[in-house]
Amino acid sequence: MRVRAFAKINLSLRVLGMRRDGYHEVRTIFQSIALHDTLIFRRRRGPFRLTCDDPRLPLDRTNLIVRAAEAVWRASGRRGRAHDVTIDLAKRIPLEAGLVGGSSDAAAALRALGAMWCVDEARIRTIAATLGADVPYFLEGGTVLGLERGDLLFPLIDRPRAWVVLALPNFGVSTRKAYEWFDSDVVGRDHVGADLRVRPKRLVGRSQRRLRGADTWVGPYNLINDVQNPVAKRHPEISRIVAALFRAGAWHAAMTGSGSAVFGVFDSRDAALRAPSRLPQTLSGRILLSRTVARAEYQRLAAK
Repeated sequence: MRVRAFAKINLSLRVLGMRRDGYHEVRTIFQSIALHDTLIFRRRRGPFRLTCDDPRLPLDRTNLIVRAAEAVWRASGRRGRAHDVTIDLAKRIPLEAGLVGGSSDAAAALRALGAMWCVDEARIRTIAATLGADVPYFLEGGTVLGLERGDLLFPLIDRPRAWVVLALPNFGVSTRKAYEWFDSDVVGRDHVGADLRVRPKRLVGRSQRRLRGADTWVGPYNLINDVQNPVAKRHPEISRIVAALFRAGAWHAAMTGSGSAVFGVFDSRDAALRAPSRLPQTLSGRILLSRTVARAEYQRLAAK
């Protein structure tokens, strides 16, 4: 069995407060994109085994795929350790980029192993919520509003396909550090239960017009990443990439999630293809072209 684990971008990420469980209260708009990892499941006698073509990725219980396999095995009523299945992971989603490949891989493993070991969908969704706040989204796909920790999901109407330019700097940003910087810069240390909503900076000129157009693409939600400025303060290249993508014609550009990846959204493939040549040569890292994936397409492709 071969399944795809798609990356996501956060079209918007508002941080609303600190929850008493230690997580941040957020309002985010997830959007799946075509960039994906591939997981190949093989029935082979012996202990459960995970392999990966990226040597940087841990293959022990710190990997969400392993934890997903253990949880589905127990949910199926089987005893002992999972066995007789090997998963080969072809890694294409960059690490520490805000594209959340690890959570997507876990969701792909849940879907496939749930089918192999006869665990119903409701149980799979329950397991997903225990693995991480982002994992439940990857059982949905498309354009989705996420509340609370990002795991209370409300599917939005999928809009026409758009093209996405991903700029991947030569550095990663851990989620923990990004939110530590946000807490330090925006609200200080003691803010349990505080309202952290930040008034967005006023946009002028073409950028302002583009964001008004972007709002009509996902409804009445401000497309702002509250974590972007704290990260860009430590990594100024983030701001330079965002500005360059706007100059290249993107109607929306921002850091995704906690970074470090930056995306620009374009109406046409031709405009997206022209964008990299208009970015400063001094920008480090890789540039990838992708596109948005609607929910129906996501559900169809994720099973292949």
